[in-house]
Amino acid sequence: MKFKRIIAAFLCSAMTLATAGCSGSGTAAPGAKEWTEPPTAQQVAEDMRLGLNLGNTMEAYEATDCEKITFEWIPEIGENTPSDYEQCWGAEITTQEIIDGIKNSGFNTVRIPVFWGNMMKNDGNWDIDPDYIARVKEIVDYCQNANLYAVINIHHFDEFIIRRNTVEDCEQIFTHLWTQIAEYFKDYPMTLIFEGFNEYLGGNQFNSNGELKELPKVLGYRMTNKLNQAFVDAVRATGGNNAERVLIASGYWTNIDLTTSDSFVMPTDTVPDKLMVSVHYVDNSCYWSHNIGGKSWEDYIVDQCEKLKAAFTDKGIPVFLGETTAFYPSENFAADAATKDSSKCLEHVLDKLGEYGFVPVIWDTPDDFYSRTEYKLTRDSDSKVIEKMNKKYYR
Repeated sequence: MKFKRIIAAFLCSAMTLATAGCSGSGTAAPGAKEWTEPPTAQQVAEDMRLGLNLGNTMEAYEATDCEKITFEWIPEIGENTPSDYEQCWGAEITTQEIIDGIKNSGFNTVRIPVFWGNMMKNDGNWDIDPDYIARVKEIVDYCQNANLYAVINIHHFDEFIIRRNTVEDCEQIFTHLWTQIAEYFKDYPMTLIFEGFNEYLGGNQFNSNGELKELPKVLGYRMTNKLNQAFVDAVRATGGNNAERVLIASGYWTNIDLTTSDSFVMPTDTVPDKLMVSVHYVDNSCYWSHNIGGKSWEDYIVDQCEKLKAAFTDKGIPVFLGETTAFYPSENFAADAATKDSSKCLEHVLDKLGEYGFVPVIWDTPDDFYSRTEYKLTRDSDSKVIEKMNKKYYR
């Protein structure tokens, strides 16, 4: 199985200054609102509450490293059907029962990462395979049936495209991709949210010799800002409910320090108050530098939240934590950690994100945080945390 890769851009140590209806935990969130008028981004953010990622599922693809220049196109798997790709990283075939179990476990949002290049013809047209988008629709429909928000994005395929094309060509490709996705879903209710990209805006590209070249930050910001704008423009141009649908612009590498820089510019929009911003992991660098659980970890989380508040929340732009940590293994704790209990750390992070009014979406892969065969959270201690957070912030 291929597991989620997370790249830490900063070290925490430098911040010392700084069956479904009854099988869940019984803490089901109230449910997504049925909006009679197009909601603002802030209204949606408040209603999305806690979220869970359907990870290693529709964003899976048959390749070890999508960044390798020798990987010219996406290899086919098996009979080249949606289920071949959906299962290739160890996921169960997604069912209504799986989604209902997520709801009954206390979540109100499901983020569905999608690699749209699977089953796509290598003909230069970048046309999404109709069977693949139909399968994504089925999963979105499961979320609609369960009264959940669904968030779909371009995940990993954005990295594949960015590494191989100029920014100008990327604009055209992503405009074409988002036009197809948005047109397909334009009549869906406002409980479907589009998130432009995953973690690679501002990332590196290959040069003419096939060697990876590191982009200067000024060019990385130029790419990030232009591609976010292309995403928003493409969706709005399709009309229907997309004219006022809430959209999520992706941060520079979804890194909090980079995204809260003045060089990051939110896209302009044809309607007011319909945009959120996406970043990942308020404690990412502490996780990878084995500094979880101590005073520096707590201070770092506050510092990251304060940066987001100043850059976005105080300006009326909701913050979408599209990925936040589900489980803290023992080897990632600091020597001086006040607690070395994963669920207590989860509670501390979710409590802080709730306090700041952000939208936390836990990163999860098959049968890690949530069991897709038993339709409930895998650890009772985590279930108690979700129940506590729902009672404190989301009732």
